[in-house]
Amino acid sequence: MDVLYRAGRATAAEIHSSMPDPPSYSAVRAMLRVLEEKQHVQHQTDGPRYVYTPVVPREKARRSAVRHMIETFFDGSPEQAVATLLSVSGRKLSDEEYQRLSALIEKARQEGR
Repeated sequence: MDVLYRAGRATAAEIHSSMPDPPSYSAVRAMLRVLEEKQHVQHQTDGPRYVYTPVVPREKARRSAVRHMIETFFDGSPEQAVATLLSVSGRKLSDEEYQRLSALIEKARQEGR
């Protein structure tokens, strides 16, 4: 999906060649079929090739993936997920980043989330 979001549209071969350490070409095609069945991507025919485009907006896909990650790896705890993200980021956050995070936390608190 990342390749499709960056490119906007791509064939299975283009997706395969754009992936670092890709699985087999057949595996990429199989994954595209699954993503199409789940209505995450769609294809158009361009001669003998299928050209795939994302259907789900990137932000919606991002939220869904993070929600799934929090449920799967952090027992549903956003606190544990954020703590892990902060500990593995590999760089020091700037004062501005800390301020933005604090503002987001305060906004969530006020909205009752």
